[in-house]
Amino acid sequence: MRRRDFIKVIAGSAITPPLAARAQRSGGVRFVGVLDPTAENDAEGQRRATAFIQGLQELGWREGRNIHIEYCWCGTDSANIRKVAADLIQQKPDVIVGETTLTVAPLQKLTHTIPIVFVHIADPVENGFVASMAKPGGNITGFTPAELPLYSKLVEVLKEVAPQVNHIAVIYNPVQAPQLGMLRAIQAAAPSFHVQVNAASATNTDELRHVIDDFASSPDGGMIVLPNPVTNANRDLIIGLMARYRLPAVYPFAFFVRDGGLVSYGIDPAGQLRQAASYVDRILKGAQPADLPVQESTKFELAINLKTAKALGLTITRDFLLLADEVIE
Repeated sequence: MRRRDFIKVIAGSAITPPLAARAQRSGGVRFVGVLDPTAENDAEGQRRATAFIQGLQELGWREGRNIHIEYCWCGTDSANIRKVAADLIQQKPDVIVGETTLTVAPLQKLTHTIPIVFVHIADPVENGFVASMAKPGGNITGFTPAELPLYSKLVEVLKEVAPQVNHIAVIYNPVQAPQLGMLRAIQAAAPSFHVQVNAASATNTDELRHVIDDFASSPDGGMIVLPNPVTNANRDLIIGLMARYRLPAVYPFAFFVRDGGLVSYGIDPAGQLRQAASYVDRILKGAQPADLPVQESTKFELAINLKTAKALGLTITRDFLLLADEVIE
């Protein structure tokens, strides 16, 4: 089997019945479940899955030989996520990896014994997933993208590429508690950059379209798109509307910029999945989540799309371009 096909088979596997899962664990094969709140055909989701699987491979884990991975593509519907999470718990995996609060919150309610490794959760202490960053204290640990005040940096980035902006709408998802902390950090930073901030709540595709349409007529406006599964899944819609209304926007991840967005500043999501593989490896070898400290990202990437900047009539300074980790021309 070609390596590309191998990854596709693992990443696209469906949840198997409990008896099948137990059979697959016979002979020393360990069982790891992953809950991903994206669609299986999402290219970025597949990139994250590949990074996780490669991380495990580098640590000596091989599908069918000493590990079985169930990659569960849940989408962003809360009811479906709860159902998939419950089905997975019934199979009694050795470790579960959960992405964002959308998956970890229901997992936390369903089990206090199965180890859970999370990624892409800001402020896990405030959200009650761990007792502290250094000593999680329960069955949950993982990797957080950044301290909430860092999200104020998005205001600075937007003003750097579009200095005329004095009115910013922040697209956030109120269902996810960390989003409120990110929003507050941006609001606190706004006076320093002489901008006004509007909170633009969106929990689904229709709401996203509505808040962008409503804001489009604001003079000298710009947008900040916060990281969550809803904005990630609807990035083509968001980027298309920004182009239609000629709105400068800053995004949380570089894949938005590769798909036509103007500028982004944030972590590499696939990098956190590769890190998660290291904790899965340690837990499978006997470590307890309670003793594995939550780790924060230390690397943040700046990406700029010059083609989009030109279409918006924006000139990116040479000094700012030199700071970029990725420039798309």
